[in-house]
Amino acid sequence: MPLPRAFYRRRAAVVARNLLGCVLVSRRGGVETAGRIIETEAYLGPEDGASHAAFRPGSRDVFYGEGGHAYVYLAYGIHFCLNAITGAAGTPGCVLIRSLEPLRGVATMSRRRGVPVAARLATGPGNLTRALGVTLRDNRADLTRGVLTIEPPDQPRAFRIASGVRVGITRAVDRPLRFWVAGNPFVSRAGLAGGRATGNPG
Repeated sequence: MPLPRAFYRRRAAVVARNLLGCVLVSRRGGVETAGRIIETEAYLGPEDGASHAAFRPGSRDVFYGEGGHAYVYLAYGIHFCLNAITGAAGTPGCVLIRSLEPLRGVATMSRRRGVPVAARLATGPGNLTRALGVTLRDNRADLTRGVLTIEPPDQPRAFRIASGVRVGITRAVDRPLRFWVAGNPFVSRAGLAGGRATGNPG
């Protein structure tokens, strides 16, 4: 069963940490692809200079919507990025899902990416969306049901969480709002720079 709406009705940084270990599932053309979330970044409201709530007026209605919906946008005119909206309606925030550890539909991910199965198929936000077939059509999708959902962890969360500054941004660069599973080989190369382990998430 997908994570309930209540899971997302919390602060973005809390949701970002707790999404680690959960499973992102995409269902396209009768094929299911899925991966374990192992790297995330939290984005806040207008007070966060890197957040689209601060400088993309067209995205504000999404940011201020009910938690548990997808926010998908095109970055640099090249690749799509998938975010989970957080908080109650009227409270802005989201979590960028940066990397997955592939679990199901690996051959399909490989074909969509055009790389060998042995590659890190869903490492990095652009690779992730290509591997899972996520596009702008998924913007505003309900993550608690439908073709794109996030499920609870498929195994105990017996890992350490590392945290550090967000990457690939030019504003609010010093906020430690990036989280990842320490030692996981599917963390993005950019995400490996810096950070510190903070213990078992419980």
